[in-house]
Amino acid sequence: MILVSGGTGLLGSHLLFELLKSDKQITAICRSKKNMPEVLKVFGYYSDKPAELLEKVKWIEADMRNYHDILDAMEGISEIYHCAAIVSFDPGERLNMIKSNTEGTANMVNAAIEYKVKKFVHVSSTSAIGKPPEGKLADETMIWTESKTNTGYSISKFKSEMEVWRGIEEGLNAVIVNPSIILGPGFWNHGSSSIFTKVDHGMKFYSYGMTGYVSVWDVVRAMLGLMESDISGERFLLTSENLTYREIFDKIAEALNRSKPTVEGTYFMAELAWRLDWIKSKLLGLGEHTFSKERVRAARNVAEFDNSKIREALGIEFEAIDTVIKKVSEFYKN
Repeated sequence: MILVSGGTGLLGSHLLFELLKSDKQITAICRSKKNMPEVLKVFGYYSDKPAELLEKVKWIEADMRNYHDILDAMEGISEIYHCAAIVSFDPGERLNMIKSNTEGTANMVNAAIEYKVKKFVHVSSTSAIGKPPEGKLADETMIWTESKTNTGYSISKFKSEMEVWRGIEEGLNAVIVNPSIILGPGFWNHGSSSIFTKVDHGMKFYSYGMTGYVSVWDVVRAMLGLMESDISGERFLLTSENLTYREIFDKIAEALNRSKPTVEGTYFMAELAWRLDWIKSKLLGLGEHTFSKERVRAARNVAEFDNSKIREALGIEFEAIDTVIKKVSEFYKN
């Protein structure tokens, strides 16, 4: 039996759809079922019977920080895909996110060891990869270091990874994947898919920050391949291309037939934006906290990643981001 945590997210829902093609029984853990309509929509992109597919999954609502909840879900499980994580750049969520993501992963690892699970695939992030020397691409050997500029999310993913490495030392058969920004259809109003909505609604500003991008289909393919392989005790960067934020916004705007952003968000503008937003949200109580210091500074960060290790290990060739954007844009428009 297969267990998927975070089954109501973009990656988890696409992974579930692929797993449903097998004859294996599937259990999915979620914090709540409020995102179930989004999962149904994702299934509906690829099947004319999404409701029937959804019913084939055994859904368990569980608190990842409650070890007994995790143990209850682990009965009879042989393979685990751990996708669940809180993603936030809101300073008010920072400590809770770090604690929740770290403790949730520790509980998954401990339960997997206790039940002698056959294999464990953990979804980390490129944000848990250390910074390379100038002019070099970041690879799996980069060591994460403490820094005042680290986001709460990157800290949570690093600490979560450490729990998996600890589990490996204790005998857990596990691999780690570190995806860059995942592009895929569904969940249009939050997470990485919201980029398409924001560009569609009109985006004036761009940044020259840079990071990696990868399709949700390639991430799923890599995870399934690693689960079936005899590879253990290693981590793999999953990224197709490294692009600036301006490049990715321009490509999406072209695909959606929308205006491209034309105003560069300078350092001064970015620093002013998060301060004004903090005053508006915290002091005046006028709306949601949108532009956090972490978010605007991350938009100016330059990070480039090397995907050669997973390509050599599994023979995977990543889909070009131009093609991915066109495909995702068609789902968005339709």
